Amino acid sequence: ISKDIDDSDIPVLIEGESRTGKEMLAHYIHSNSKRSNGPFVPINCAAITESLCESEVFGHIKGSFTGASKDRIGRFEMADQGTVFLDEVAEISKVMQVKLLRFLQSLEFERVGESITRKINVRIISATNRDIDEDIKNGDLREDFYYRLSGVRIKLPPLRERKDDIPYIVEYFLTQLSDVSSLTIPTETL
Repeated sequence: ISKDIDDSDIPVLIEGESRTGKEMLAHYIHSNSKRSNGPFVPINCAAITESLCESEVFGHIKGSFTGASKDRIGRFEMADQGTVFLDEVAEISKVMQVKLLRFLQSLEFERVGESITRKINVRIISATNRDIDEDIKNGDLREDFYYRLSGVRIKLPPLRERKDDIPYIVEYFLTQLSDVSSLTIPTETL
């Protein structure tokens, strides 16, 4: 990854199959950025129901909906001065894409049930295992939303297409799991 990407606030969209290391790459970008001392807040967009998504990302005030028994800050606000990682971003509903688009344009939002506009300073890194171009073509993903997320678009190939990386990965895990300070694995055994 280029130092220019690490040091900027440009949004990054990471594409790749499941289990290719998209979140690890997002952590790496955050850890090597000027925001590394700030929080890294992941949001699994596929795991949040549409009805709770707005409250989850923007927060809410007490009484704004049934079950809102106290004020709660959202994930974006938790990430102020850091990085928000939108995992499986292509799973977000079209209604929520519009609400997030406004936020991405201004970095301003209102908690659910509140009329106070809040401004935060975060970097957005998102990831998907879906075919973004196909989702845009089918109308499942708004093109303007996509453009706000994809200042830099990184396609992460699966490990089966990066076989030269396997020895480094094996060595990393062996050193993490071993008391031995230096291990080497003959590459011909891999």
